[in-house]
Amino acid sequence: MVRSTIIVRATDALPMAASVDDEQTEQTLQEHKQQSKLIFRRITPNSEPRCSIESGPYTLHYLLADNVVYLTIADKSYPRKLAFSYLEELSKEFSVSYGPKVESVRKPYAFVGFDTFMSKTARLYQDTRAADTTGSSNLDKLNNELQDVTRIMTKNMEELLWRGDSLDRMSHLSTSLRSESEKYRKAARNINVQALIRQYAPLGAVALILIIVLWWRFS
Repeated sequence: MVRSTIIVRATDALPMAASVDDEQTEQTLQEHKQQSKLIFRRITPNSEPRCSIESGPYTLHYLLADNVVYLTIADKSYPRKLAFSYLEELSKEFSVSYGPKVESVRKPYAFVGFDTFMSKTARLYQDTRAADTTGSSNLDKLNNELQDVTRIMTKNMEELLWRGDSLDRMSHLSTSLRSESEKYRKAARNINVQALIRQYAPLGAVALILIIVLWWRFS
């Protein structure tokens, strides 16, 4: 389920709106909210517009649009399709309501009133089991309309914390190219081995037959 959400300006990580979380949620997600600040610092104009970052039992999903970062912390088991559909809903409404004011705002949480829309939307996306209980549920309808998210970049929080991985598109491309290159190298090795087997297997068979014949004659 969706646990917490925050909206910040991408250029300077100024928080503009956030969900109102209860005390238990604040304590449970304290570390992950600190991690979200790291993510905001790593985001650049070249960053992937959508990314899922796994961290323990939770995943931090962010959407970057029009110099605004929409980030939600959700259970690791929560479908990425629903997480990004939820962020898309927030993005559309926030852009309509506050888009022209984003660049000029100076104080934190200037659009705190957006929490009302966030709370209403979060309730809609809260329980994925709702789709199983009624075929006409809102979540079921949404699931049928959601776009494919298989191409969304996925990172691990440890990669960001300890290895200094980037959220940039080129970094993602380099990682993908390295992975594909390794696959091709393995495939090439397998092909070479198979070619050697095909080339020398007949000679090996002849040699084995000669050894058997010689052993039979002179034994």
